[in-house]
Amino acid sequence: MPTPLDADFAARLQALNDKFAASLPGTLDKLAAARARFDAAAPDQTVAAELHGLLHSIAGSAGTFGFPLLGQYARIVEQNVRRLLSGTEPPLDWAAWADQFDGFLAWAKADPQAPYTV
Repeated sequence: MPTPLDADFAARLQALNDKFAASLPGTLDKLAAARARFDAAAPDQTVAAELHGLLHSIAGSAGTFGFPLLGQYARIVEQNVRRLLSGTEPPLDWAAWADQFDGFLAWAKADPQAPYTV
């Protein structure tokens, strides 16, 4: 038989979910600012690493705090930038990744709980 969720625990969890949701616009703004500094034609590894870190953070926490789709899609975009950062991908793939990232960011800013195809 399932154990009922402790009301105090549920309230604390909801508070954490609310805190994550409130911080999300700022996190997405940080992603947008880093993307504005990123040039796919001449990728700066420092900026790409910053984008990777932000995406990794979202991917790791979004699902826990009520945004499972955001976490899943952030993980896909994060894994792709990690491959590019490894240096094993040709430079032209940076442009494709930037397009993927731009679509992800536009979706996340509009409604991070709506379905999205990466």
